[in-house]
Amino acid sequence: MAELLQDDDPEPSDPFPAGPLYVPVRPGPSGCAARLFRTPLGDRTAVGFTSERRLTATLGPGQAWIRLAEPALSALTAPLGITTVTVDPLFSAPAPAPVEPAAAVPGPRLVREGQSR
Repeated sequence: MAELLQDDDPEPSDPFPAGPLYVPVRPGPSGCAARLFRTPLGDRTAVGFTSERRLTATLGPGQAWIRLAEPALSALTAPLGITTVTVDPLFSAPAPAPVEPAAAVPGPRLVREGQSR
């Protein structure tokens, strides 16, 4: 019995350009700079989202962004040694909370012989 082969692979093995992405940015000395992230294994990656809604859901409504095509984002980050573009990540660690200055912890008190405590 002949098997029917389909061209529509639900999970293609070859990556394809994602098209125009919403790329998170941060202010820099010369304008905007793409924000870089880390994968769960610790590798650096560029990140882009396929919609503003997805970017906002993951990074919050205050996150600035620009539109870049995936090849442009790859070319922008390649000189930094970043070879991965993650599209539509679902999770991101929360921004670190501001740290209050620690209160001074009293150390051991030195008392010399003959002095009162």
